[in-house]
Amino acid sequence: MKVVLHQTHGGPEVLQVADVPVPEPGPDEVLVRVAACGLNHLDVLQRRGPGLIPGFKLPHVSGMDIAGTVAAVGPAGNGQAGNGRAGNGRAGNGQAGKAATLAEGTRVVVNPAVPCNRCENCAAGKDGGCPSAGVIGATLAGGYAEYVLVPAANVHHVPDEVDLVDAAVVPTIWMTAWHALIEIGKVRLGETVLIHAAGSGVSTALIQLAKAGGARVVTTVSSDAKADYARALGADVVVNSTTGDVVAAVREFTGGRGADLVLDHVGPATWNTGIYSLAPRGRLVFLGNTTGNRAEFDLVYAYHFGLRLLGSDPYDRREFAAMLDAYWASTFRTPVDSEFPLTEAAAAQQRMESRRATGKIVLRP
Repeated sequence: MKVVLHQTHGGPEVLQVADVPVPEPGPDEVLVRVAACGLNHLDVLQRRGPGLIPGFKLPHVSGMDIAGTVAAVGPAGNGQAGNGRAGNGRAGNGQAGKAATLAEGTRVVVNPAVPCNRCENCAAGKDGGCPSAGVIGATLAGGYAEYVLVPAANVHHVPDEVDLVDAAVVPTIWMTAWHALIEIGKVRLGETVLIHAAGSGVSTALIQLAKAGGARVVTTVSSDAKADYARALGADVVVNSTTGDVVAAVREFTGGRGADLVLDHVGPATWNTGIYSLAPRGRLVFLGNTTGNRAEFDLVYAYHFGLRLLGSDPYDRREFAAMLDAYWASTFRTPVDSEFPLTEAAAAQQRMESRRATGKIVLRP
């Protein structure tokens, strides 16, 4: 089978197309024939180096967001899909653990988080805190390939009416947004939320989730061309951060009070904008670092106004099933910016690095 991998860190040119044997599934494993793989910023960051997640090693096959069909099930596996009832096209009924039988050709989407299932946290159902967790496409071989090997517990059925490309763009951005906004940020009806970088995948999900939760949304774009995209997602106020004053726009919209909640996956470039946009006792949830790992801010200002800085930690498996149930039953949408064949993965990553994309970029093996 063909894969795209990199054996060194560097620019897009280090991505190489290679032929490798098709892996065989072992106990509790499933071989998935990849129909589509969504790109994420982590793909680019780990290609540039250094590897950001413990357990990363070279050579590496990226690709966390995978949808496809079951090609084979391990001989000693349980032949069952992951926990949760996600995937029959109806609203969730809360019956986590009622697995569905897998068969060759079953249409599936993959949860990229792989806990050890042995530690204290996993036993307590808090697998997001598993110290030995792996991530498909980040520490384990991912979806930049024609086939990928994944745990049976990590595959979830895709409803018949959902295209596999549409399924492939859901996992990382929607789970990241869900966890940050709902589990960590605890968004409430009527709150004002500032979301940076509306054209990104995570913000695409954040805006729609915040509006569904009854919040008012202020969002930023880097160009006027992306403003219509943000408004179509439901944003109440859109600010061009290269020409406008984001803090002033938030204050004006809120009558001088400020935002109740800020979601920041950009990092140092937007950190202080978020700090000064917050209302007293406002919450800033940070969930990414695309512009760097360190931010500086005024401690006196932060504690004087009782600001809460909340890191968005890894999600639990139960959340992934709940998120899928909600997504399949909703009118949420995840626009696809562009599709590339697997052999043009370098061009796909260049498109992501250009910051011209609005929505997700997809590889098609």
